[in-house]
Amino acid sequence: SSIDRSLLFVQRSPSTGLPFTEPAAMDSKEAQNQIAQMISFIVSEAKDRASEIQKKGEEEFSIEVHRLITEQKEKIRGSFEKQAKTVETQYAIAKSMAVNKMRLEKIKARQEVMNQIEADVRPSLAKESQNAAFITKLIVQGMLMLLEDEVAVRCRQADAKLVQGCLSAAQTEYTSLIKKETGASKTCTLSIDTALLKEECLGGVSLSCFGGKISIDNTVDIRLRLVMEQAKPAIRALLFPSA
Repeated sequence: SSIDRSLLFVQRSPSTGLPFTEPAAMDSKEAQNQIAQMISFIVSEAKDRASEIQKKGEEEFSIEVHRLITEQKEKIRGSFEKQAKTVETQYAIAKSMAVNKMRLEKIKARQEVMNQIEADVRPSLAKESQNAAFITKLIVQGMLMLLEDEVAVRCRQADAKLVQGCLSAAQTEYTSLIKKETGASKTCTLSIDTALLKEECLGGVSLSCFGGKISIDNTVDIRLRLVMEQAKPAIRALLFPSA
């Protein structure tokens, strides 16, 4: 009975069976300190986490900015290269057109000079076509190309009398040339063709045989055209030595 009854209700550890005592109640100051420490730890953890999130966000932002800048640079570079190629193509086309235009203008100018030369000599040749010796040579040249026994000579109406007066001399010269060159005796009878040359031509003659089936155009116009064509390189070299 003298034993304290509270000892009969001593709590024991479930694992060891040994008695243990409950800790003394925590005073308010110590509790506040522990709460403050917990708050400080949580705030520190939050700040660290926030710092990590911010750092990661800044890194991702920097990467995204760099990606966008690189992408825009590539777009700008591609656009610039495309525009540069377009400009180069347009420049090449414009240059080619300018060169071709200049070349055509040069050709046109040269041709105008050649045409003017031809126009300048036409009056002299028209005057020469009234020379009997000149007409005789034209007739003989045609006879030597045909080598036939009968040849008709065609001329302008205005030159009929002149050409008629040259037929005899042409026949004689033709026979003489054949004899000299081949030793053969050959004659040719000339007559004035009833058909006439156009009055606008410079003069000269056209010879034919077998009823016009074979003909030789030996007019001044044809001779001038032939000479201009054959002499064109030499004339150009004289007129345009630097071309």
